[in-house]
Amino acid sequence: MLNPRSPIYVTHAPTPKVQDFALLSALEAGVRGLLLSVMPLAIYNVFDDAAVVSRIYFYVGLGALIFGATVPFVSRFVPRRWLYTSAGVLYLLGVSLAISGIPALVGAAIMCNALAATVSSISLSAYVLDYIQRTDLGRNESTRLVYSALPWSVGPFLGVWLMDRWQGLPFAVASLFAMAMIAVFWKLRLGNGKQIAKARGPAPNPYAFIGRFIAQPRLVAGWAFATIRSCGWWVFVVYVPIFCVESGIGKYWGAAAVSFANAILFVAPMMLKTVNRLGVRMAVRGAFAGAAVCLTVAWAAAGWPWATYGAMIAAAFFLVTLDVCGSLPFLMAVKPSERTEMAAVFSSYRDASGILTPAVAWGVLAFAPVSAVFLAGGLGMVIAWGLAATLHPRLGEKRAPAE
Repeated sequence: MLNPRSPIYVTHAPTPKVQDFALLSALEAGVRGLLLSVMPLAIYNVFDDAAVVSRIYFYVGLGALIFGATVPFVSRFVPRRWLYTSAGVLYLLGVSLAISGIPALVGAAIMCNALAATVSSISLSAYVLDYIQRTDLGRNESTRLVYSALPWSVGPFLGVWLMDRWQGLPFAVASLFAMAMIAVFWKLRLGNGKQIAKARGPAPNPYAFIGRFIAQPRLVAGWAFATIRSCGWWVFVVYVPIFCVESGIGKYWGAAAVSFANAILFVAPMMLKTVNRLGVRMAVRGAFAGAAVCLTVAWAAAGWPWATYGAMIAAAFFLVTLDVCGSLPFLMAVKPSERTEMAAVFSSYRDASGILTPAVAWGVLAFAPVSAVFLAGGLGMVIAWGLAATLHPRLGEKRAPAE
């Protein structure tokens, strides 16, 4: 007979580690990486006009930004585990629509993918801030980039190659990654994250956090860095493949450029060591300066397509450096009590860049060739370089223990 006082052993879900979040990011990168070069080329093949591509991405970005602002409000009623799961479902819906090849449905597919990326980013950022210590955020970022390096580097070229075999093949493969992303998330048993404190009153209006965000200059600067960095990637991912097609280099070289740029993620740990040695401020400023120079050279050398191609590859090195350190100023300034809301504000950088970049490109392409978009991107990097001068010189350094 069992002793009623015998201990009952309960198996708890293990605390998630840096590698667990990196694995989730890698599976999502499998979806997005395969579609990275496929989506712009699919639209360009239909309309044969880079300005139309910009217009479609502008409207998609606007819709995703509006939707992203409602996620904190929705999270009051929908558990975070179901929010993250819905991101995987949206990816599945997006690739299903894209397989049709119908222009209107392809546009809807891009919207679904954008919404999925927004929801996933908000949810995963909140989980990271719950479970990863402040001093480990840099290691978390570099590990995430290393895990995601293979799908991001292979995906763009593989997607275009699969598309030539059958138009719907890259979308079918992407759906497998989306299903794996959902399955691994549930296996990790992340639940709804940690609860900081019991609520003592009615849930605040999520839009009120925008005012609190604006009142904190460090958060605003960190968000601006992430937005401008993302604009640089938008310029690279969307307009380099189009430039390669229009200049006669060929679509495969455009896809190869995107794949090679993402392959630089493999050296992210070494970049993190350099960031730690130089300091966050110097690393961020140096990366923005280097990207600005490369993008400007790419525009100036447009008469020699291969020179422009090489300059954009060089720019990718600095953009990856910003992937390693560009988010740290924001993440290190977030208060624990505002994790979900500020994660939503921070994740809006992707949607903001998805509006700003095609909007500027839309205007530029009205009177200039595609290469002029590279110059516009370079000017944005110069602005970020100047703004980064306001960062604290010792940002990111480990603090001495209190006596």
